[in-house]
Amino acid sequence: MREKDIESYLREQVKRHGGIAYKFESPGNIGVPDRIVILPRGRIIFVELKAPGQKPRPTQVRQMQRLGFLGCDVRVIDSKEKVDDFIDEVKLNEVHAT
Repeated sequence: MREKDIESYLREQVKRHGGIAYKFESPGNIGVPDRIVILPRGRIIFVELKAPGQKPRPTQVRQMQRLGFLGCDVRVIDSKEKVDDFIDEVKLNEVHAT
């Protein structure tokens, strides 16, 4: 399984559940997460995608820590199964938010 396939699957699943998964690129800021997932009710989650078993590079870890210190929700997803788990979690949170 390639990172590209997992990223595409994430994008499709987020859209299917009423959200948007924008590609995140920030010139001059190496290592930002791959996607900004925006869900109903204004929930925003930064997602770094990896091929199965791969870990974020040190620059990516630093960027994720910076976002986390600012109170942002940041995730690393490395499989379609983890995409499904992520979707189940955010759907459950949406039910509890109503």
